[in-house]
Amino acid sequence: MSRTFGLVGLPNAGKSTIFNALTAAGAKVEPYPFSTVQAQKGVAPVPDPRLDRLHALFPDKKKVPTTIEVVDIAGLVEGASRGEGLGNQFLADIRNVEAILHVVRCFEDPDIAHPMGEVDVRRDIEVIEAELLLKDLETLEGRRERVAKAARIGEKEAREELALLERLIEGVKRGIPIRAQRLSAEEQERLKGLSPLTMKPVLFVANVGDAGENAHSQKVAELAKERGAGWVVIRGRLEMELAELPAEERSAFLREYGLESLAVERLVREAYRLLAVITFYTFVGPEVRAWTIRAGTKAPEAGAAIHTDFRDRFVLAEVMRLEDLEQFRSEKALRESGRIVRAGRDYIVQDGDVIHFIVA
Repeated sequence: MSRTFGLVGLPNAGKSTIFNALTAAGAKVEPYPFSTVQAQKGVAPVPDPRLDRLHALFPDKKKVPTTIEVVDIAGLVEGASRGEGLGNQFLADIRNVEAILHVVRCFEDPDIAHPMGEVDVRRDIEVIEAELLLKDLETLEGRRERVAKAARIGEKEAREELALLERLIEGVKRGIPIRAQRLSAEEQERLKGLSPLTMKPVLFVANVGDAGENAHSQKVAELAKERGAGWVVIRGRLEMELAELPAEERSAFLREYGLESLAVERLVREAYRLLAVITFYTFVGPEVRAWTIRAGTKAPEAGAAIHTDFRDRFVLAEVMRLEDLEQFRSEKALRESGRIVRAGRDYIVQDGDVIHFIVA
């Protein structure tokens, strides 16, 4: 299953550029606001060196990486929650993603107008945050009106939900995003139907010029730390151009710029960390494949990522380490060496596990 991320930010922050760098989708990139007038979606394979190593052991099999789905949402401006600019119609698109990639402009370019005159990282971030908070306030207050009627006639669940809504509304009015309001697992479950925007985790993406990190991107890092959020720095335009090159040419350009890998690979890793997502691998059958699950998932539920039968008819999981497979070069040799762990229903899958599920 693809993890889903929504790109948000001010107009001309470089969202479509980052979108193209991630997905190589060729979305239109123009030096004026609102060149994106419809939310664009793209699916991209996740670069995975461990999958490459596993596939090298079974080169005749098809390699199937995990994927991410990215939604490029039109630039939000001050007043978007009230319908200003094009933003209001796209705020709904954010509700359907798992996490937000907040693209912050960290480059100076006189040919690309800044909608507010000049780059001011703190102001630019706070404008977007305010619009998301205002939209959540509208959502919560609307829900409160509906729940209050049931609470007045004494429905226990309605009274509990009303108390939660009142607490959240008070926090949002004070500028506190819902994700920072210490919700219990039960309270988070109650809010799933509303899908509040500020409940979603956020990764700040500092979009810099070809020269790399600068004072603006350093400020993004400081503000991300203040918020307990993650951040990455990406040379958006350069990465977009590299994403369009054949792999051999891309490697040569990376060496020229002194880079080990594309920054978008680090962006995906950080996004996975943000969602507490891990990867396990399988090689049974015609494919060598990567799968993503939530950290802390037990073996039967991990198997359900492949097929529900793997959960419902689970007997045990044979767990291997990639390093052991590389050393012994085959499953048969690994089995003979006693390096395969037979794990039961309570086994918690670890990041990087290579698993063969046994079902009844």
